[in-house]
Amino acid sequence: MVTPGRSGSALILLFGLINVCLLSGQEYGDGTPADKSVIITGVGDIMPGTSFPSDIYLPPGNDPAPLLASVIDFLDNSDILFANLEGPFINEGEPAKKCRDTSTCYAFRIPEHYAAVLGSAGFNLLSLANNHIGDFGIEGRNRTIELLDSLGIEYAGPEDYPYSIFVEDSIVYGFCAFSPNKGMSNITDIDKAGRLVSMLNDSCDIVIVSMHGGAEGADYQHVTREIEEFYGENRGNVYEFAHRMIDHGADIIFGHGPHVTRALEIYRERFIAYSLGNFCTYRRFNINGPNGYAPIVRVRTDRSGKFIDGTVVPIYQDNNGHVKYDSRKRVIFRLREMMAEDFPGMPVSISDDGMITYD
Repeated sequence: MVTPGRSGSALILLFGLINVCLLSGQEYGDGTPADKSVIITGVGDIMPGTSFPSDIYLPPGNDPAPLLASVIDFLDNSDILFANLEGPFINEGEPAKKCRDTSTCYAFRIPEHYAAVLGSAGFNLLSLANNHIGDFGIEGRNRTIELLDSLGIEYAGPEDYPYSIFVEDSIVYGFCAFSPNKGMSNITDIDKAGRLVSMLNDSCDIVIVSMHGGAEGADYQHVTREIEEFYGENRGNVYEFAHRMIDHGADIIFGHGPHVTRALEIYRERFIAYSLGNFCTYRRFNINGPNGYAPIVRVRTDRSGKFIDGTVVPIYQDNNGHVKYDSRKRVIFRLREMMAEDFPGMPVSISDDGMITYD
């Protein structure tokens, strides 16, 4: 991972990565054809259990692995597996925000050994740009970063960790993440965000952008193309943000924050998921109605990030917090409706089996 101020060798490594990028459009050094496709899989919010305000909000046996067991095969065989980490990994400590009533205070303290479970499930890219990563202060955030570094999981989002550059299978990836929250790369400063994405585009093959924005809940499933506010906070204009980031060179946009699924879009042959909803959010999240079902999105691109096709795997969280395949395919049908309403005439379709095609 290369981020400002992390080590004296960062610039040397960055120049090395730029040299790798110059191979794009040719045969790679390992003999791999330059047109080989890649699979980039994205899911929404993950908060697999919290010991605050009580251990009753931890899964049985203090083990989150069973929550994911039913869908683990759908997460497999991806070059990149992305999620939004909705809270810090830390074993103890008091919340940074003070709560008069801890039973109604939504602060998350995820046990540290849960990080390894996410690693074992295949997650290798996490957004830390959200309103919960700082729930247990700088100590919680820093401990999370230590654990992710030890597991080789890439991340970005805080102002002092605005991006990551890394190599997988001879492809150089750039990643950055944004939210409207204090201490995070700001989704509302589109010009500054665009400059960061342009820098990554200049030095990487594929640029992935995470955006935590938009109002929350079942009343906010649509992409409005306007600035969204929620409880008086500017949550950004996710439509303008996503399009501007692609204009600056982003290849995939993964959105989250509304806690419901929003439409998919293809813009300039690049993929946008405006919100991937709740993926694994044990006990402390509303999973009623559309809050409880969501997609696993598997996107296939060429080695420059151009969209080829994709798959929507419909999932839901049951009353015990387990993530399961949804045989009713509710999110597929809902995505079709929202895409027709929010992006009429867009030449993108989703089949009953979840195949995403672009004409």
